[in-house]
Amino acid sequence: MMHRTRIKICGLTRAEDVAVAVAAGADAIGFVFYAKSPRHVTAAVAAELISAVPPFISTVGLFVNASAADIAAVLERAPLSLLQFHGDETPEQCAAIAQAVKRPFMRAARIGMATTAGDLLKCEQDYRSSSSLFTGLLLDTLVEQYGGSGKVFDWSLIPEELAPRVVLSGGLSVQNVTDAVQRVRPYAVDVSSGVEQAKGIKDAARIAAFISAVQLADKA
Repeated sequence: MMHRTRIKICGLTRAEDVAVAVAAGADAIGFVFYAKSPRHVTAAVAAELISAVPPFISTVGLFVNASAADIAAVLERAPLSLLQFHGDETPEQCAAIAQAVKRPFMRAARIGMATTAGDLLKCEQDYRSSSSLFTGLLLDTLVEQYGGSGKVFDWSLIPEELAPRVVLSGGLSVQNVTDAVQRVRPYAVDVSSGVEQAKGIKDAARIAAFISAVQLADKA
């Protein structure tokens, strides 16, 4: 049976972009609740966007060092299905927040030059041991700012046994995602800047082409 790589389109800010992502076949759509990000949305805006999302598509909220109270306030307005912790949150902090707001979560692991395969395996084990609500790691590139990096890291650092469970992110685009999926074989891929015409403004043609490129890799 052919593996189907799941696809998340992140950093959505407009209703028309949500509609395009859904129509193109995205499995998940992401909203950024980090005020310093150019893709930041409020809970009220996210609630309006989520109201147009059909069943069986995950809605993911990206948070950076937010408190349980902050996240609970967002969830009161915007019924997210999954949390994405993208700051300096420890396993214990992620577990406590997820339990408090009763949502599953994934953890972004930011990969730098010094990161090893062993580091990634230990990271996953630490978060998995911390909570039954942990769903997996999202692998992104280590840069100064938080949130999406738009830069690629060395995919060879990903342990073969970990790859089928991760969400691959960091600088993915139509130009490199087919190669990325063929080399890594991740569970899912996550893209934001790679399908934009401007920060926070998605490009319909690039979204469609990105999803087609992932499907091409799956067929190969």
